[in-house]
Amino acid sequence: MTGRARLTVSAAVAALAASCAMLPLVDKSTWILQAAFLLTLQSTAGALARRVPLARPVTVAVQALTGLLLLTVAFAGRQAVAGLLPGPEAFHEFGQLLQEGTEDVGRYAIPAPATAGIRLLLVGGVLAVGLAVDAVAVTYRSAAPAGLPLLALYSVAAGLGQGGGFGWLWFLAAASGYLLLLLAEGRDRFDQWGRVFSGGRTAPPAPGPATAGGGRLARVRTGRRIGALALGIALAGPAVLPTMQSGLFQPAGRGDAQGAGRGGVTSVKPLVALQDSLNQPENRELLRLRSSAENTRDLYLRIVALDRFDGAAWQTTERPLTPLPEALPAPAGLAAGVRTTRIDTSVTATDGYAQNYLPLPYPAEEVRTEGRWRYEPEGRILAGDRGQTTRGIRYQVSSLQVEPTAAQLAGAPAPPGEILRAYTRVPPSLPPVVAQTARKVTAGAANAYQQAVMLQDWFAVGGGFQYDTQVASGTGADAVARFLAAKRGFCIHFSFSMAAMARTLGIPARVAVGFMPGTPMADGSVSVGSKDAHAWPELYFEGAGWTRFEPTPSRGTTPDYTVAEPSPDAGPGAGPAPLPERSAAVPQAPKDPDACPPAQKRLGECQSPARATEGGGTDSWGPSAGTVAGVAVAALTALGLPLLPMLWRRRVRARRLGGPGRHAESARPPAAGGGAETVALPDAVTAERTLAAWRELTDCAWDYGIPPDDSRSPRGAAARVVTAGALQGAAAESALRVAAAVEQVLYAPRPRPVPGLADDVVRVREGLRAAAGRGARLRAVLLPRSSARLLWGFSRRRSAAARRIRDGRLGAAWRRTGGVLRTAARRI
Repeated sequence: MTGRARLTVSAAVAALAASCAMLPLVDKSTWILQAAFLLTLQSTAGALARRVPLARPVTVAVQALTGLLLLTVAFAGRQAVAGLLPGPEAFHEFGQLLQEGTEDVGRYAIPAPATAGIRLLLVGGVLAVGLAVDAVAVTYRSAAPAGLPLLALYSVAAGLGQGGGFGWLWFLAAASGYLLLLLAEGRDRFDQWGRVFSGGRTAPPAPGPATAGGGRLARVRTGRRIGALALGIALAGPAVLPTMQSGLFQPAGRGDAQGAGRGGVTSVKPLVALQDSLNQPENRELLRLRSSAENTRDLYLRIVALDRFDGAAWQTTERPLTPLPEALPAPAGLAAGVRTTRIDTSVTATDGYAQNYLPLPYPAEEVRTEGRWRYEPEGRILAGDRGQTTRGIRYQVSSLQVEPTAAQLAGAPAPPGEILRAYTRVPPSLPPVVAQTARKVTAGAANAYQQAVMLQDWFAVGGGFQYDTQVASGTGADAVARFLAAKRGFCIHFSFSMAAMARTLGIPARVAVGFMPGTPMADGSVSVGSKDAHAWPELYFEGAGWTRFEPTPSRGTTPDYTVAEPSPDAGPGAGPAPLPERSAAVPQAPKDPDACPPAQKRLGECQSPARATEGGGTDSWGPSAGTVAGVAVAALTALGLPLLPMLWRRRVRARRLGGPGRHAESARPPAAGGGAETVALPDAVTAERTLAAWRELTDCAWDYGIPPDDSRSPRGAAARVVTAGALQGAAAESALRVAAAVEQVLYAPRPRPVPGLADDVVRVREGLRAAAGRGARLRAVLLPRSSARLLWGFSRRRSAAARRIRDGRLGAAWRRTGGVLRTAARRI
């Protein structure tokens, strides 16, 4: 393997090693395989471009174009032209995926689901960093600065991730990749020096095996030892320095990391993927509360409300916060005729629960708590100020238990225009099937209340939906439509879909995130655990305000005001039989799946020891590797064929004029005693390089319309080029100087080396280009006439191969077989 090839492989390995630090950020690691495959193709394109060779900026541009084509095939193949070339639709798809990925990063806790947007950010980031490392370390031959993009990639991953007990492993992978790159560059530099001669007498070598490259290998081994020592110090330093409160060896649970880990801090963020909490192997207690309510089955604790729907996901509208008042304002839309009961609740948060928002019953009237908390009036939420969290705090809440009747909700007047405009907004990107399904499910409803109850019952009982926490959360404009078709999901799917469908019917809706009622304990308290994390829709009815509904099967409790639903043809007081009751408490999942009771299996509450390795959603990483490879090869071929004459011509010119030692004399590296040793080149080498310069000069003239004339002497051919090409000054003198050097090589008994022939050829070529028109210059670059030598060479090789076959054993066997056949034919 050549030094340049080693550098290319080392750059790709270093980029992938640094990318491993992002593996803990996503729940499934299949994206790294896709990134590795695409990065290999991109690096191969760069290696081929450097072998031509192309100019350095052109090489980087070829790699960037290859990366863009690969990302187009992998993520926007349906929108691309011919499935390959990115057009306006493909770039629009990229923009939408990037926006969704950015929103998903802020929405989900770590590890986040591998949505299409997040995968594009990950794979695209790896390709971008790989391109930067390859360009700096290989194309521009400077490996040390290539550590900056590697450091940026690792820093982003380390800043977002929690590391846990394996943070040191990701650092080790990234640092080892960088050291591998530095060692590959060092070895390549030693290879370029070649064998070093001291020029004087040296002491006899010590006994034992020795080679000409022994000193070089010793220096490489020394570099490896220094790199290993530096890496060991970097790993051991944080462990022995007591002043570093967070580092590579910080155990889980010592920082402010949020998420659920063994012994760590558990947090339910406003935009968290509740799937992570629901799939934890144990139900860890987060809150312990006592309430004056007679029945805690409706005591939901609300963290935040998601009121902005963009078609792909629900989000929280950013609003200004105000100081926490002693008494909170009256809830919007609540009329005096609706029955309310004041309840007092005291809550204690565990030390393992750190949340920036305070879980509260809705609607709260008064909150007495310690710490720095601020109030957001529209959503009636309390947010921590300047790092304030719920870790270990105690607080008391006075709230209202709103108990509207079915008749009051059915007869509710129209909401205010401001509420309708803000909470019934549906983006145009929402698939039409969502509104069509909502109208179909609520056909025959007489009012908005009946529509809401029909939607709730369709999701919870009659629609054939199944509760499944293993289904990927999913995002995108068609996420709701996919859920309605698959009919499998958990609370996020049910609440998001019901709220979206309610908005299509003109009912103001939003989604609340928090905790459903916990498990009553023997001492009268209620334990709220991580598995009680929940999301539910809130619909607005004038007179009752924001009203909770529960569409998720087997989770939470069905509100009493939705059980006695009046039929469309009956009066407000009539109603059907009560709906099946759902348990308020979430039973603990048995550790042994075979010991799970049948009742819990029917409710879907049995948890497997480990998460399933496959599930629905959008976790597929696009086309197969064979498809991507075939398309990539076809794309490179289609792009390379029209450029083949130009690339071949550049390669031939570089071979004739470029490379080390192309001048008449070669200086070896400095010897140990000082000074460089100058060695004259052999006559054969001088002749070969002089004739190569002459062939390049005549081909340059041919490219600009002056075909070679073998009947002329070198001096006569050079004079013809000067006249026909309108060369003047230094260019004309250079052409005649090259011709004189050729005649000396051909006719002198001992040719003398002529320095600067390569520079003379370059001056002649520049003079021909300056005298030619624009069309001639373009043709000389894109379709050089001298590329006909490529066809001539191919024809000669084919003829030579045919002669070898004809004169060899295969030809003799063929002739004998033909003679036998002809003899047999004559006898017949």
